[in-house]
Amino acid sequence: MPDKLRLGYIGVGLMGLPMVRRLASLGYAIGAFDIVPERVAAALAGARAAASPADAVAGADLAVLNLPTTDAVEAAVFGPSGVASALRPPQLVVDFSTIKVEKCRAFAARLRAETGCGWIDAPVSGGPPASGSGALTVMAGGEAGEVARAKPFFGDVAARFTHMGPVGAGMAAKMLNQLIVGCGHAVMAEAVVLAEAAGIDAARLPECLAGGYADSAVLQKLYPRMQRRDFAPQGYARQLLKDLEMAHEYAGGLKAPVPMMAEALQLYRMLVHLGHAELDSGAIVKVYDRGET
Repeated sequence: MPDKLRLGYIGVGLMGLPMVRRLASLGYAIGAFDIVPERVAAALAGARAAASPADAVAGADLAVLNLPTTDAVEAAVFGPSGVASALRPPQLVVDFSTIKVEKCRAFAARLRAETGCGWIDAPVSGGPPASGSGALTVMAGGEAGEVARAKPFFGDVAARFTHMGPVGAGMAAKMLNQLIVGCGHAVMAEAVVLAEAAGIDAARLPECLAGGYADSAVLQKLYPRMQRRDFAPQGYARQLLKDLEMAHEYAGGLKAPVPMMAEALQLYRMLVHLGHAELDSGAIVKVYDRGET
C-alpha cells in the first residue's frame, strides 16, 4: 500500500474536526491549525499542533482548507504566515470550504502566479457525520492531473467524488447543491407543521412516503430531526444562510431565474434575525411554528 499523503489542515471546526480525527486514524501525518486553539487540542490524538497556516503545511503534500467564509480562506492562504508563504510545487491546495465561485478562481490564479502550486476546489455535502466516516459527497474543480494526484486522499474522504471541470466548477456545483438544500429544508419545515396541524402521526411521514416520488434523504434524515425539534447543529443556520446569499448572488450574475431560492433565502434571513444563527439549519421550522421567536 502506498504511503498516505502528508496533510497540512487549516480549520478544525464542525466539519474539520471529525475529518482530521478519522484521517489520523487511517495513518495520515497531519499538521493542524485553527484560530481557536482548543479545536486543535481536540484533534491532537493524531495531529501536530501548528503555530500558523504556513507551519501546518510545511513538508505537506496537500494544504487542506475547511473554513467558514471566503474571507477566512483568503486570510489563511494569503495573509501573514499564510499557506502561500510556505508552498512550493508540487504541493497542492485542496479547499473543502464553500466560497464565492469567482473568488475561488481568483485565489487559484493568484496562488499559481505566486507559488506555481495548484488549487482544487472540493466543496462537500453530508455534514459532520459523513465527514467523520469518510462518506462525504465531494464536487471538485481543478486541473485533471492535479486532481488525479489527490485522488487517493479523496478516496478516504468521500463516498462519492465527481470532478466537475476546471477550477471553480466544484464551487459552481456546490451553489446548485445549496439551492436544492435550502429549498428542501423550507419544504420539510412546511411538511412538519402541516402534518402536525392535520392531526396525523407526523413522526410516521417518512415511513409513509418511503419509496414514492416524495422520498429523499432530506425526508428520511432531516424531517425526523425537525419533527422532534432537535436543533443540535450538524450544519449551522448561519452557514446555510451564507451559502444561499452566495448562490443567489451567483445566479444573479448569470441572470438565471431562481425565485424558489429567493424565498428560502428570505426564510433563513428571518431565522437568523430571530437569533437562531447557531442552531442547526433544520431550525428553519421555528419560522413556521406558531408563537415561536
